[in-house]
Amino acid sequence: MPTPLWIPSEERVKNANMTRFIDFVNKRYNKGFKDYFSLYDWSIENIPDFWASVWDFLDIKASRGYEKVVDDLSKFPGARWFVGAEMNFAENLLRYRDDKIAFTFKCETKPPVSITYNELYRTVARISSALRSEGITKNDRVVAYMPNMTETAIAMLATTSLGATWASCGSELGMQAVIDRFSQIEPKVLFTVDGYVYKNKPFSMLSDVKAVVEAVSSIKKVVVVPYASERPDISSIPGAVDYREFLKQGTDSEIAFEQVPANHPVYIMFSSGTTGKPKCMVQGVAGILLNQLKELIIHADLKRDDTVIYMTAPSWMMWNWLMAVLGVGARIILFDGNPGYPDLGTMWRLVEEERITFFGTSATYINLLKAQNYSPKENFDLSSLKSMGQTGSPLSAEGFQYVYEHIKSDLHFNSLAGGTDINGCFAIGTPILPVYAGQLQCPALGMKIKAYDEKGNPVFDKQAELVCEAPAPSMPLYFWNDPDYKRYLDAYFTVYPGKWRHGDYVQFYSDTKGITFFGRSDAILKPSGVRIGTAEIYNIVDKFPEIADSLAIGQNWEGDQRVLLFVKLSPGVTLTEELKKRIKDALRDKASPRHVPALIIDVPDIPYTFNAKKVESAVTNIVNGRPVTNRDALVNPESLDYFERILPELQK
Repeated sequence: MPTPLWIPSEERVKNANMTRFIDFVNKRYNKGFKDYFSLYDWSIENIPDFWASVWDFLDIKASRGYEKVVDDLSKFPGARWFVGAEMNFAENLLRYRDDKIAFTFKCETKPPVSITYNELYRTVARISSALRSEGITKNDRVVAYMPNMTETAIAMLATTSLGATWASCGSELGMQAVIDRFSQIEPKVLFTVDGYVYKNKPFSMLSDVKAVVEAVSSIKKVVVVPYASERPDISSIPGAVDYREFLKQGTDSEIAFEQVPANHPVYIMFSSGTTGKPKCMVQGVAGILLNQLKELIIHADLKRDDTVIYMTAPSWMMWNWLMAVLGVGARIILFDGNPGYPDLGTMWRLVEEERITFFGTSATYINLLKAQNYSPKENFDLSSLKSMGQTGSPLSAEGFQYVYEHIKSDLHFNSLAGGTDINGCFAIGTPILPVYAGQLQCPALGMKIKAYDEKGNPVFDKQAELVCEAPAPSMPLYFWNDPDYKRYLDAYFTVYPGKWRHGDYVQFYSDTKGITFFGRSDAILKPSGVRIGTAEIYNIVDKFPEIADSLAIGQNWEGDQRVLLFVKLSPGVTLTEELKKRIKDALRDKASPRHVPALIIDVPDIPYTFNAKKVESAVTNIVNGRPVTNRDALVNPESLDYFERILPELQK
C-alpha cells in the first residue's frame, strides 16, 4: 500500500458536503454507510434512487416534477432521464440574487471588474429580453466566439433562460475551426468580441468574425462586445450591433424562464476535430445540471463562501463546468490572458489577492511550473487555498508530489478525468479520502466504470480500457444530424456492445481503490503486440531537465510497430548521443525494454489541442502516411509542418 501524500483532517471530513450527503442517503434509505466506497457501490447498484437523492439534495428547481428518474437503463444509448420534469437551466444557476459577488473578471492589462449576483440577474434579464425581441425561442441555437469573460457567461445564461441551446468557441480558435463547428448547427445569433489582448499585445478578431458570419448563413444577428478597443468599427460585419446597444433593447424586468422538458438540449459540445469535422454532441438540461452540481458540491465540496478559478476558455468543457459554480452561489474568478505573463507568478498573485479557495488548472501548467523549478508557496500567501483541481491530460506521480512540495502541503488535490462527451467526470476526488501520488481518488458517484482487458473482462492492478457499464444523465442525448445514432454508436459502443468505451487507458488499484490514467487508448503503443501507455514514457522522459516536452507515437515498421520519441529541448540544449543514451537507459531501467524508442528526434514544438492535450494522433497519421484532416483543431498547427518535412527520413 503506498503512502498518501495527504490525509484529510477529522474536521475536514466532518464538514464536507460528501459527509452531509452520506447522512442524507442514510436517513432517506435507512442505510448505515460510513465511507465513500460503500456509498459509491450503492450509487451504481441503485442508479434511479441515487439520482433521485442527488436531485433532492441539490434542491433542483422544476416547475413540474419528474414521473420517473430514468425510463430504461437497458437503453444504452437512449435512456431518458427525469421523464416528465419541466425546468429551466438558467433558473437553477440564477437562484441567488443578492449582493454577494458572482464574477470577478481579470485580464492581463486591466484591474479586476466584479458583478454581484443581483447585478448578474438584472443584466441577464436585459440580454434575455433582447434575444426574445430578436425572435429567439427554445428551438434555436445561440453561439459565442469569445474569451473567458463575464459577457460570455451572461450570453449563455440569457440563451438558456429562453430554453434555447448554447454552443461556444474561445477566441483562441482559428476562423476555420469556428466555421467547421457553427456551420453544422445553424445558429441564429453570434456573440463575439472585437479582439483580445495576449502578452499585452492587442489582436483584432473582426476579420475572422466577418468570415465566420459570411460562411454561416444562418447567423442573422452579431452582438459585438468592445474588448480590445472602446469603439470598434463593426460596420463591415453583417447584422452587427454593439453589445451596449443590444443591452438597451431589453428590459430588466423579471426573467420569464422558459420551462422545457428535462431532456431538452441545453449545450452542444464539440469534439476536438483532429480526425475530421468535429462531432456535435447534444446534451440535456437536467443531465448537465445534476451531474455538474454533483461534482462541484458533493465531490469538490464547494460552498457559498468559496472563491473559484479554473484556467479555461469557452472552447473547453471546463468552462461549462465553471459556469455551474453559479448554482453553488460561490464567487467565480474569470481570467483571460497568458498565465505566464508577465511572469509565472500571475495566477498565484491572483490566488493571494482574491483569496481564492479552489484553483483549477491543467497538467500542462503544473508541468511548466515544475520544469521552471518555480515554487509558488515561496513567493505568495496561499493560506486561502483549500483545494486544487487538475484535468486535461494525465499528471505524473511526480507532478502530484510537486503540488504538495511547492504549492501547499495541506491541500485537497482533486485530479479529474472525464470528457467533453459527458461534460463532466468519470473519475474524480473527494476531501474525505486520502490522495495518492499519480492516482485519481475514486470513481465518480453514479458512474459505473471499470477497466476492461482486451477480452472484455474487468481487471484490477493492470492497464486496460476505461468502460462505463450503465447510462449516466450527462451523456449526450444524441449527435447533431445523426438520426439513426450511427455516429454515436461508432464513437463509444462498437468495441464492447452495450457498454460505453471512453477511449482512455487506465489502471484501477485494488488496495487504494484509486485510478491512474495513461492517456488516450487510440494512442496506445503496441511494439511486438505489448500495450504501452504513452504517459508511462512521458513520466520518465519529462523528468530530464534537458527536455521541455515530448511526444511518443507508434510507427508501422516491417510488419510490427516501433516507438518513436520526439523531444522538444530546453533552451540551449542539444540532443547529443549521450543524452539519447541516458533517456533510453532510464526508460529501460524504470519501465521496460519495450518502452525504449527506436529513434529519438528533436523537434521545435509539440502539437496540442485548445484544451491542453497532446495530439499524438495527428503525428501518428503523418508518420504512417495518413492525412491530417483538421489542423484548425490545434492551438499550434504549424508544429506539424516539421513532422511532414522529416517524414522521408523516418521512412528509410
